[in-house]
Amino acid sequence: MCGICGILHPDTRPVHADLLRQMNDQIIHRGPDSDGFFVDGRVGMAMRRLAIIDLSGSSQPIFNEDRSVAIVFNGEIYNYRELRAELLLHGHQFATDGDTEVIVHAYEQWGDALLPRLNGMFVFSIWDARQQRLLIARDRMGEKPLYWHHSRAHGLVWGSEAKAVLAAPWVERRIDPLALHHYLTLQYTPDPLTIYAGISQLPAAHKLVVEAGLAPRVERWWRLAFEPKIALSDAEAIEQARRLLPAAVERQLVSEVPLGAFLSGGIDSSIIVALMAERTREPVRTFSIGFEERHFSETHYACQVAERYATEHHEFIFRPADLVRVIEGVAAAVDEPFADPAALPLYELARQTRRHVTVALSGDGGDETLAGYRRYMLDGWLRPYTLLPQVVTQRLVPSLAALIPEIWWLPEDRNPITGLKRLNQFAAVSHKASLVRWGSYFSQSEKIGLYTEQWHDQLASIDTADWVAVAYDQARAKSLLDRTLAVDHVTYLAGDLLPKTDRTTMAHSLEARAPFLDAAWVEWTARLPARFKVRGRNGKWLLKAAFGDKLPPQVAARGKQGFGVPVGDWLRTELRGWATERLLHNPTLETWLRPEAVRRLLNEHTSGKVNHGKKLWALLMLAVWAEQRM
Repeated sequence: MCGICGILHPDTRPVHADLLRQMNDQIIHRGPDSDGFFVDGRVGMAMRRLAIIDLSGSSQPIFNEDRSVAIVFNGEIYNYRELRAELLLHGHQFATDGDTEVIVHAYEQWGDALLPRLNGMFVFSIWDARQQRLLIARDRMGEKPLYWHHSRAHGLVWGSEAKAVLAAPWVERRIDPLALHHYLTLQYTPDPLTIYAGISQLPAAHKLVVEAGLAPRVERWWRLAFEPKIALSDAEAIEQARRLLPAAVERQLVSEVPLGAFLSGGIDSSIIVALMAERTREPVRTFSIGFEERHFSETHYACQVAERYATEHHEFIFRPADLVRVIEGVAAAVDEPFADPAALPLYELARQTRRHVTVALSGDGGDETLAGYRRYMLDGWLRPYTLLPQVVTQRLVPSLAALIPEIWWLPEDRNPITGLKRLNQFAAVSHKASLVRWGSYFSQSEKIGLYTEQWHDQLASIDTADWVAVAYDQARAKSLLDRTLAVDHVTYLAGDLLPKTDRTTMAHSLEARAPFLDAAWVEWTARLPARFKVRGRNGKWLLKAAFGDKLPPQVAARGKQGFGVPVGDWLRTELRGWATERLLHNPTLETWLRPEAVRRLLNEHTSGKVNHGKKLWALLMLAVWAEQRM
């Protein structure tokens, strides 16, 4: 696990080693164990290493036999041993025992066609001196990040985090209006955009290629296919699941440093811990975090799993006293406005976990691969509601729902009043944008009402739901469920959940792995018929049928509970004064948002009239980011 960065000038101008070092120093948290540099005239690459495999070797950059191909690499290739054996048969010679060198020789053997052969999480940059060619590639799901900037004058600069790219003095810190507009709905900036005009994200499953004399080009190298469907009986599906998922866990246990697991008490992380316990001699180290607010805490479920498998369990409590420190830490780690409140406890969990282990497995991806969110069912069940007259869906029902008092003490994903108040948004938004229907922060009209006159005119005609709908139309799938799953893979998972995990863990030099995102598992589950995912009122049917016997009864019987965080309550109590100061006295915010509109949201929320917690949280994280970065 590492962080990488680099510069490629468009002419013969040499790369300055000092600038490359400054960029690399920005991401030292991603790899505190060592660094490495490669400079060859107009190209320079650097990396920070967090040593996991082949601790005494595999220092980067790594080269092929004649040093004509060089690589810097961030991630883990879980099938590197199989690839190494195949490459040895082709006559390649290895100087190390790690996975990085396997990529170099695989590039020699297969060129860019090496990418579909890799099962892992990765971003790497390869410099091919003979062809004067740069290849940068990102893994299928987007577990590892890559930011880049290109200009005619200076060429290409790239890095694992935006802060590395911003270290180049010619890269400006201007806000991209479109990115901010989408952020207010999605809680993150969707790729290829970033909050910085001129800096792009390389999307998951894409490569960036620069060849002599040509501009950079970005191409997709893989797309998840939901067709053709696999014909299986229930028994056959269960048998194959019991083979594929444990194999994925087995692959991700490879480590020469201490390894453990995040254990939330939900079904996904509990199954991962169960499968780990069956494959390790020593007790699994498990780590959980909860809240003083009992309706938001799952630690009692985590304890049941820990007790069943006799894990070495560590439990932490996230307290309001930690809020300001952690909020500022998350904003610094992410580099962009990021409003998923679950980043706060995860950031603190990663800090505490790193005291004990260097690698932690997680349950990320379980909901997206086997349809765990309630909205997957609701989208189908409530489709007739969208056919009712607008006077009912947009006026009558919202008016009646507004009269119902908010339930402050329940997490939103288990709050029936929140769902009822969402019905007007559900009917107003296309079925192609499920996440915007059910999980958006600001609706289109709410955003437009916030903007100052300049940005109102520029952004009024741009709807974030249309952005999401493009992914729906491009999906290699037929049904509503499969198309929605395809959208969530490339938007919510790649844009929110995985960056959240990557930034909060790597801020503390902790590597997180996700067995549910193993390439074989992801490709197999995508092609399963819908009945293995949603059956009746239950999502993730197959996961429960195949592995439910490995869980304590209360855990196996649980419904979906997201990592709820009581931000609405905090903004009315512990955070009220601190948040108000940042929201109402921030010059950057005032150039974008009307102060009176922000003040109205604050007043309504603190009075208890309406729960604007998620909306205010998005504005607060934007304000904190602006204080730190602009």
